Amino acid sequence: MFEKIAYAAPQAAAGAEANPLLSFLPFFVLIIIFYFLLIRPQQKRQNELQKLIDNVKKGDKVVTSGGLIGTVAGIQNDFLVLKLGDNDQTKVEVLKSAVSGLRTEPVAKA
Repeated sequence: MFEKIAYAAPQAAAGAEANPLLSFLPFFVLIIIFYFLLIRPQQKRQNELQKLIDNVKKGDKVVTSGGLIGTVAGIQNDFLVLKLGDNDQTKVEVLKSAVSGLRTEPVAKA
């Protein structure tokens, strides 16, 4: 009974060894796929957001990561002064890193 199992085992050809680099090929392909589908687009979005934060100017309407929508009333080194609502007395200081985008007014449909 054990003889049949032993004979049924595949035999490697004499002198033919598998290339170790070939066995890592699926791993390398997976890394490349992750890079192009996940890492690269995220880096691109991060660079665009950093450009947006660097180019924000007084009078721009911005949205913060906390959900506040306000108009930039002043710019300091690492934070912005936002005017919230129509009241000039309501001002909030937020870090520049908390800005998640510019606010664009939706186009009204007629």
